[in-house]
Amino acid sequence: MEYIGSSFLLVRYKVYKAMNEDALKQYSYDLVLFDGVCNFCNSSINFVIDHDSQKRFKFASLQSEVGQQYLAQFSRNKKDFDSVLLVKNGRVFKKSDAALHIARHLDGAWKWLYFLRWVPRVVRDMIYDLVAKNRYRIFGKSDACRLPNPELRERFLA
Repeated sequence: MEYIGSSFLLVRYKVYKAMNEDALKQYSYDLVLFDGVCNFCNSSINFVIDHDSQKRFKFASLQSEVGQQYLAQFSRNKKDFDSVLLVKNGRVFKKSDAALHIARHLDGAWKWLYFLRWVPRVVRDMIYDLVAKNRYRIFGKSDACRLPNPELRERFLA
């Protein structure tokens, strides 16, 4: 009886593992949700695009229909645009965690910023919140979300 039970567990593990691998395949990109009217945020997205030669990231503004759907899906306030969000493999990362996960996959030395994860999140997010709180005052605000050129349109979901 024990052998049959062990075989059952092994088969169950293999099926579970295969199901998870199939589920992960549906996420062929990571989604960056950002404040579409924030000049600093738009500049940051341009930077990511310029340093993402693998085209790993796709983008949507938090104000867009897609952005609003993701905010609802992850039970976030639909009016809270103070944090970049990264949707990666079905998980959502916010604030400094999102920024560091994005940096980890950029070209060049930027991936080394990921080591800042060793800094306590409370400290990292305190700095993030300070920049987020003052971003409109320092960098300005647009009247509308940016429209990508035809070359980049496939990277934007909204």
